[in-house]
Amino acid sequence: MNVTETGMEYRQLRIEDFLKEGPAEQEKNSKVYALGMITENNADITWKKKLMESILSPSNLKRAVKKVKSNRGAAGADGMQVEELESYFEENQEKLVERILSGRYHPRPVLRVEIPKEGTGKMRKLGIPTVVDRVIQQAIAQKLSPIYEKQFQETSYGFRPKRSAHDAVKKCREYIEEGYEYVVDMDLEKFFDTVSQSKMASILSRTIEDGRVISLIHKYMRAGVLEGERYERTETGIAQGGPLSPLLSNIMLNELDKELEKRNHKYVRYADDAVIFCRSLKSAERTYEKIVPYIEGKLFLKVNQEKTKVCRYTEIKYLGYGFYHKGGRIRLHPETLKRMKRRIRELTKRKSPWPEEYRKEKLKEYIRGWVNYFKLADMGSKLDRIDSWMRRRIRAIYLKRWKKPKTKYKMLIKLKLSESEARKLAYSSKKEWRIAFNQTIHRALGVKKLKSLGYPTFSYYYSKVCEN
Repeated sequence: MNVTETGMEYRQLRIEDFLKEGPAEQEKNSKVYALGMITENNADITWKKKLMESILSPSNLKRAVKKVKSNRGAAGADGMQVEELESYFEENQEKLVERILSGRYHPRPVLRVEIPKEGTGKMRKLGIPTVVDRVIQQAIAQKLSPIYEKQFQETSYGFRPKRSAHDAVKKCREYIEEGYEYVVDMDLEKFFDTVSQSKMASILSRTIEDGRVISLIHKYMRAGVLEGERYERTETGIAQGGPLSPLLSNIMLNELDKELEKRNHKYVRYADDAVIFCRSLKSAERTYEKIVPYIEGKLFLKVNQEKTKVCRYTEIKYLGYGFYHKGGRIRLHPETLKRMKRRIRELTKRKSPWPEEYRKEKLKEYIRGWVNYFKLADMGSKLDRIDSWMRRRIRAIYLKRWKKPKTKYKMLIKLKLSESEARKLAYSSKKEWRIAFNQTIHRALGVKKLKSLGYPTFSYYYSKVCEN
């Protein structure tokens, strides 16, 4: 990216910018596609289909506004909130549509935000478009998705209707049960940041006959990024965070899917997480040696050589899941368990000022969501141990909050301990965590009592939804 200090006064993109590429990209893409039909002057273009008019139809825009509103989300670079969308489109929709149709509309830069990557300590960069640009992107996605769904492969599961991460994991198990025990575990390095925009436009042009749509999508790819008051041009990559980015990523990686299908490989892909299954180690090694040049030489993507590996299925972590030696049964990957425990520690800190009811709700929300996602794993005994550990942490919270020995004594009596038992615990010199392990407090604040107080457990939710 080239960095400028223009702040909010970002440079509007013109067709000259669209045609500019770095030397490396020019060399790679010299024969990729012809840009003759992409221009700012729509009068010069003969359209085969009026896809743009369909995208900008009142009914499609109304759907897009409703979807963006329901997704909520933060404001973009202009500060407009989703609550302002309906009134904005009531007043400005006609002018906005006219500007887009005439080629005079230029998207705002996305607002850079960073969120932590789970379990890595690193940050993931997201680009938040303005709410108006989110509506336009959503309107494009609504019309393009049905078109491209017909082209996508069966074993692609990410960001597609009626498909999920669970379907991807189940397909992995199916291949393992069929005897495909060796895996090429692919890792694409900074996928969204490294997508070739010209290659993306080339792939789109094979299907989309309305060049105005490709031009508008390309403007979104090159809209730039605002980080604080600093503007960065985006000459490569797709901003991750808008409604279009999941669809564009699937369109790009569908090229990989088709190549793998052509070579008769067994594979599963969820977004940019792909695994290829083989019957032998040698076959997996050959597959790796042949597919990497295709990914890097034809798709212009970067394979992370350090993280990509050839191994047995028991060694992979896919979408948070792992697989047992025996029959490929689905398990919880150890790293997933560590991340979950780290989150429970955050929610059960003894020094946290949270009110008790708020803590219960946060625990319920997290546990319910976590179990619903990992319900495929065979993990009943693990969750029993986690629940026991979590109850000990909750008991330690109570002991910490009661503070003074007199208060502890009074509360323990209320929990129906004898006077001698209550006195012994209340006046103990041990720390809360040690006391919380004591069998007496365990009896007073045990499974039934904490359940009656409204505390959730992993085991309870798992018993309702488990699918192993």
